[in-house]
Amino acid sequence: MADKSYLDWPFFAPHHRSFAAGLEAWAGDSLGRIDHADTDAACRKLVRALGDDGWLQHTGAGRGETLDVRTLCLARETLARHDGLADFAFAMQGLGTGAISLFGTVEQRAEWLPLTRAGTAIAAFALTEPGAGSDVASSTMSATRDGGDYVLNGEKTWISNGGIADLYTVFARTGEAPGARGLSAFVVPATTPGLAVVERLDTIAPHPLARLRFDDCRIPASAMLGAPGQGFKVAMSGLDVFRATVAAAALGFARRALDEALARVTTRRIQGAPLADLQMVQGHIADMALEVDAAALLVYRAAWTKDMGADRVSREAAMAKLFSTEAAQQVIDRAVQLHGGDGVRSGETVERLYREIRALRIYEGASDVQRVVIARQVLAEFRGG
Repeated sequence: MADKSYLDWPFFAPHHRSFAAGLEAWAGDSLGRIDHADTDAACRKLVRALGDDGWLQHTGAGRGETLDVRTLCLARETLARHDGLADFAFAMQGLGTGAISLFGTVEQRAEWLPLTRAGTAIAAFALTEPGAGSDVASSTMSATRDGGDYVLNGEKTWISNGGIADLYTVFARTGEAPGARGLSAFVVPATTPGLAVVERLDTIAPHPLARLRFDDCRIPASAMLGAPGQGFKVAMSGLDVFRATVAAAALGFARRALDEALARVTTRRIQGAPLADLQMVQGHIADMALEVDAAALLVYRAAWTKDMGADRVSREAAMAKLFSTEAAQQVIDRAVQLHGGDGVRSGETVERLYREIRALRIYEGASDVQRVVIARQVLAEFRGG
């Protein structure tokens, strides 16, 4: 049984504790029923199940509403602990529509958020390009104004939900200024002529991923999110919210790995005694518990800070993502080691976690990118102070 004592920390209000308990009960009852043999089909079913039972209501904010980051983090931690693909399905509904929640017009929110929160439309976030990666300012995909429309040309890659999404939040260069200041954001329905899925991407932990191509893809100017040239701000504001939730997912994976390790070492015997009696094993368990609690503190500090009204939490979110994803990798690796040969057996829980965690150290800002973000923030504060 996963440790729940952290819910008593002062980061949380009573409704957060109630939400966590409800989702925990739902996940334990519902997630085991969905067959993962077909990843696309499983993802669609998970989105629909999460929507049908109301959990996706927390992934978007309509007029007068705000995104509660602590709720988002609790959701991702809980779902990741049970099922990595369920976490993915929930997270992409949030990230894919985060820009609509934060910058969308009343009409854009009204058109898309009821569908994504009900689980009847699947969302995606199309930022990464083949030649740019983490360097968003170097994006080359273009959006050229043509009367009352914009015409999109270029490619996006490593797009989560690519191939099954109903709408994409797309970032393209509109040319108001060089670099980051010349990007804009758009909502692009998947059925728009000129938008094609040109490659499906397979990874060690199966998720729907794709490379997209935009060939003279025409969309109305009303599809823009925010103002022209605000695309970088739109992207970073969304990542400010959802980067902390990536850390929460890593925390969920780590908690599950710790639980699996505890079950293993207390039941597996060596020379007539449980593995847990060995001091070396106890040292591993201590390190794992330490890293889990430290990650949780960083995750929920970042979420609480954002919920308390901070405009930006770049430093806090970057610290949470960097530490939590790296620590989770170590926790899971120790769990695999403590399972011996069973730890690398295909289908074992810790083997699945080992594959699931690796991508979290890359997407939404790789670990070394987070180090740059943190260092720049610390240096700027020192120089300014």
